[in-house]
Amino acid sequence: MQTQTTPQAILDSLGNQLKLSIWCGDEYLNQPFSHHSFSDDAATLVGYFNVIHANQAQIIGKVELSYLQSLGLTERDKVLEKLFGEDSVAIIFSDSSIPPDELKALADKNKVPIFCSPLSSTEVITHLRYFLSQQLADKVIIHGVFMELLSLGVLLTGESGLGKSELALELVSRGHMLVADDAPEFMRIAPNIILGSCPEMLRDFLEVRGLGVLNIREMYGDSSIKLSKYLRLIIHLTSMNNITPEERLSTQVRTKNVLGLDIPVIHLPVAAGRNLSVLAEAAVRNHLLSIKGINAADTFIERQQQSIEEDSA
Repeated sequence: MQTQTTPQAILDSLGNQLKLSIWCGDEYLNQPFSHHSFSDDAATLVGYFNVIHANQAQIIGKVELSYLQSLGLTERDKVLEKLFGEDSVAIIFSDSSIPPDELKALADKNKVPIFCSPLSSTEVITHLRYFLSQQLADKVIIHGVFMELLSLGVLLTGESGLGKSELALELVSRGHMLVADDAPEFMRIAPNIILGSCPEMLRDFLEVRGLGVLNIREMYGDSSIKLSKYLRLIIHLTSMNNITPEERLSTQVRTKNVLGLDIPVIHLPVAAGRNLSVLAEAAVRNHLLSIKGINAADTFIERQQQSIEEDSA
């Protein structure tokens, strides 16, 4: 799933924060930025003025402006032509820099709006990169319940009727936090980071069979809700009948590809009488240990092998 954003969206969302003012080209504010993916070689979203790899949002501060003014007429025309190239969607002059008057004609010709900001180039770039990365990132909706467990972003998945919502409700009652029920939205905002959040319509709500739709924030307080979290682990609920004897001590690492990243998956068997909330917490704790290189199954197998070798000797 892909979304679009425009210079108008930047003005609406960051105008006050960046103290943006339109210098010229206010009729071109609806030109869209192109889709951004970390797996392709599309033009950079935002950065300092670059005449080799053009940014979609070009930032010009005092240093860049001095460079432009130091060029000869012919060379300056060539550089300005690249500045307003086909990849340029918006140009922002930072550091209270004043654009040269000659840029107005180029802005109209290429339909590129020019903004001014009194903030430093670094500040403008930092805010714009974060905003555009979120707006233009690859996105996907995965059916399940997304939560924060022990400071880790965990997605609960599984077939309908296995008790994902009931498990989520019990985990909330144990002090963990709900991000999204049923349709959490995930976006890849960095090469190794997937951010999960809740669609605004579903925020704070959890549907539980027999109880209907519950407002978790009103029932358990603000501390029971998390607006967003990085996806680090998937706990997949499955029927106990699907677990083979060989899998009881298996150390095989399973993963699920989400937006190009492999996310670890733990299969949690469901059966009558099992305390799934305790098991889910234990699964997360064990996963955190495995990140540190501590694997209980491997340690047990090593001890067993060592014991066999000692008995043989």
